[in-house]
Amino acid sequence: MRAMVYRGPYKVRVEDKDVPAIEHPNDAIVRVTLAAICGSDLHLYHGLMPDTRIGHTFGHEFIGVVEQVGPSVQNLAVGDRVMVPFNVFCGSCWFCARGLYSNCHNVNPNATAVGGIYGYSHTTGGYDGGQSQFVRVPFADVGPVRIPEWMHDEDAVVMTDAAATGYFGAQLGEIAEGDTVVVLGAGPVGLVAAQSAWLMGAGRVIVVDHLRERLEKARTMAHAETLDYDEVDDVVVELKKQTDHLGADVVIEAAGAEADGNFLQHVTGTKLKLQGGSPVALNWAIDGVRKGGTVSVVGAYGPIPNAVKFGDALNKGLTLRMNQTPVKRQWPRMFEHVRNGHLTPREVVTHRFPLEEIAEAYHVFSSKLDGCIKPVIVPDAA
Repeated sequence: MRAMVYRGPYKVRVEDKDVPAIEHPNDAIVRVTLAAICGSDLHLYHGLMPDTRIGHTFGHEFIGVVEQVGPSVQNLAVGDRVMVPFNVFCGSCWFCARGLYSNCHNVNPNATAVGGIYGYSHTTGGYDGGQSQFVRVPFADVGPVRIPEWMHDEDAVVMTDAAATGYFGAQLGEIAEGDTVVVLGAGPVGLVAAQSAWLMGAGRVIVVDHLRERLEKARTMAHAETLDYDEVDDVVVELKKQTDHLGADVVIEAAGAEADGNFLQHVTGTKLKLQGGSPVALNWAIDGVRKGGTVSVVGAYGPIPNAVKFGDALNKGLTLRMNQTPVKRQWPRMFEHVRNGHLTPREVVTHRFPLEEIAEAYHVFSSKLDGCIKPVIVPDAA
């Protein structure tokens, strides 16, 4: 089969690999029909995630058709069209029993925190991902879901991570009716988080970024106010001015480890790799939320320390809530919101590339060329 492979920071290409085989009775083999490149894939591409090994295939956002099932699989059949959550999880451990699928205890021998994730280095279990023609799906009875007939394929693929993560970010904020919600980052996760904030009762939503096309998308897709941080001297001061000098009730941090906005923090976190990523957005969240407010963190960070203003969070009495998204837990309610048109995940998709052009896709997305917000990969495209 053809698959994207990692050859070092900023070096990816398409190569021939063996078609994955059934390794456990509850495995399935899925032929990928649509995949996506996530903003967190760029952390791997840029060399920010430890133990990203040469030859690894990225891609934790994908949908496809079941080609083969192991002898114990009961819930799927060959030919089913499925969407696969980015979490690899067993469905039966202490954490899975409580819906914490992203913290499954049985799928990642390399960590005591995160569970398994497709295509996201050996730090998260070493599972090959879906930027390929085929992928092995462990625990096939508990992860994948058949794609509803009414659902658009691009909605489905975005819901395997980015849209579910944005929705989860709004959930973690515990938004009360009338709250002012600030979303840091107008990528796919932030855009869906802003849409979701309205569903959860927000009275005002402000999206912060500096890329013009993303801010425009926040206005048209999420009907949010926007703030370009390049146009103000101090983002936190500006947010305070816009919130009666109190701060927002809820801040959703959807930018993650490569946030711009502070040169020193960006260089030490993303270039010199002295931190687990740039903490710029996280510190803006802590400073920009009101005392007693809530900070929801769904931006991705590496497992090493960051220069985070934890003392300020303590002294302001903040509630900090965060996790990798337990995707399948979000889907039942999200499906209804998508079906009713209240959430529109596929609006974030701006570019489509054949698998053979994935190196170009990563370059365009990483360099933010051509207004690229969300690229999808079509494995069988010419």
